[in-house]
Amino acid sequence: MSISRTIDIPAVIDANKVGGFQKWILILVGLTVVMDGFDVQAMGYVAPVIIKEWGVNKAMLGPVFGAGLLGMLVGSLALSVLADRIGRRPVLIWASVFFAVFMIWTAHATSIRELEILRFIAGLGLGAIMPNAMALAGEYSPKHRRVTLMMLVSCGFTLGAVLGGLVSAALISAFGWRSVFWVGGIFPLIMAALMYLRMPESLQFLVLRGKQLDRVGACLKKIDPSVRIDRDTEYVVPEPKGKGTPVGELFRHGRAKATLLLWVVNFMNLLNLYFLSNWLPTIAASSGLSTTSAVLVGTALQAGGVLGTVLMGPAIDRIGFYRVLVPCFLVAAVTIALIGQPGVSLAVLFMVVTITGFCIIGGQPAVNALAATYYPTAERSTGVGWSLGIGRFGSIVGPVLGGILIQYQWSTASIFFAVAAPAVISALMLWLMSRETRTSPNLAAAAVGH
Repeated sequence: MSISRTIDIPAVIDANKVGGFQKWILILVGLTVVMDGFDVQAMGYVAPVIIKEWGVNKAMLGPVFGAGLLGMLVGSLALSVLADRIGRRPVLIWASVFFAVFMIWTAHATSIRELEILRFIAGLGLGAIMPNAMALAGEYSPKHRRVTLMMLVSCGFTLGAVLGGLVSAALISAFGWRSVFWVGGIFPLIMAALMYLRMPESLQFLVLRGKQLDRVGACLKKIDPSVRIDRDTEYVVPEPKGKGTPVGELFRHGRAKATLLLWVVNFMNLLNLYFLSNWLPTIAASSGLSTTSAVLVGTALQAGGVLGTVLMGPAIDRIGFYRVLVPCFLVAAVTIALIGQPGVSLAVLFMVVTITGFCIIGGQPAVNALAATYYPTAERSTGVGWSLGIGRFGSIVGPVLGGILIQYQWSTASIFFAVAAPAVISALMLWLMSRETRTSPNLAAAAVGH
């Protein structure tokens, strides 16, 4: 590399392989995402025990689940904006501490109402995790592997969900349901300590804000030891500095249409994802499958999601988001409709459910990565956070919509035809977004639309 007093931060990262320093950062942010998945699955395992111990109707826990999702929604919207003001690192650290405190507090809950309030407050901290984890992962990854690495970080959610089930089952039988929240609170405290000691701030953020430039130089030396740095070195990030409010910036510089399209995609896909995750085993069982088969159908959905998350990233890095995601969601629409068809054999059912998981669950990290790649540094956390936050309305609507359709006695085929529609809308929105970015070359997304 030629010696220069001006160093382009993204260019240095793009020109180097992913070394031990960056791998450690990716592992740390991936472990924060594990907390998200653990929390969601653990609550599901704890619920039946609470119902039995407290002698309450299972319907009373519906608001408890909803409160956690609502808290995550508010946290995504509010704390992602804060991160673009003060940095990804402090928000990740303090959100983890906040979440940990209220997880431990939840272990002392004595009523459904108290549990509902605590789940909402804990969700506020948890809502800040994914937007900032994705932002940091992207900002420390070279361009040619950026999407792959961001989606691998997203696998932490699935890993956390698996651990949530395994750990909860062991803890509940040995120590009772409250122990799950103790473990769920201690882990983020450990993570907060590790991040405080070992995780740096985004270099692009520091340069654009003109903060801690000595640390920028030290981190760059770890990424590329050949970089020559002295007191006269200037660091640059070829992006404009954000002006005004971060949320307002999402609609400036020609980004308004694409921002709205991205919000619709998130809403529709999370509606599908949470509908399928919540209702698929129940509907399968009511259609005549055994309890074991119904549970395995739900497992096939998640397994497909893991495959999609792992395999889509390299494909997107090669040919672009739109060429992968538009066909992906169109395929999902077909497979979702097939799930509800009468007379489908068990083998075909498992196949179409796995493909659906590949496209819908595996597609969500890709949509998150699209948001993280689309917005510049100054608005990146806000862009991902608001995109996810709006999408979380869909995560609430999906399960509720399923209950309404079942209450009105829609046939299984009709229900799944209806749920196929959001996947078609997602594909259409992404196609329109690809056209929008092609006709507006000044947009940040032009570089990733291929």
